[in-house]
Amino acid sequence: MENKPSPPTVEVLEADDCWRLLRGVALGRLAVWVDDHPELFPLNFRTDKETIVFRTAPGTKLSAALEGKPVALEADHINGRTNVAWSVVVKGRAAEVEQTEEFRTNVAQLLFPWSPGPKDLFVRITPDAITGRRFTIAPPQTWEITLDNATRAGFE
Repeated sequence: MENKPSPPTVEVLEADDCWRLLRGVALGRLAVWVDDHPELFPLNFRTDKETIVFRTAPGTKLSAALEGKPVALEADHINGRTNVAWSVVVKGRAAEVEQTEEFRTNVAQLLFPWSPGPKDLFVRITPDAITGRRFTIAPPQTWEITLDNATRAGFE
């Protein structure tokens, strides 16, 4: 009998756990609908209570986010020491943020643009749903990939 490691279990995360994990990272991917197809944009973000805020400039990302269609933000992390990974997805609607003094002091001041150029607009995603998963990365011997199943484009 072959002694294979058991497949990793997947833990479905509660909303509070998802928000706690999101507060610990700054990079995610924003999914928006542009014309007739989805687009993904990497971006840095902050949580503000139970919403997501990001900073941007006029362009495709902003136009699509504010068009009124649902958007999604996905963030994840892998702990290289423990091989535990998690992924959280926030789905909701985006709206431009009114830049009150409180907002500028508590959120905007902590959200620095990573790419060059002015990014003077702030967008808030108010979630309709938040979901998350946490799991241990499967060891390579459990992937069940053999050369017989591998793409053979190099030999064909």
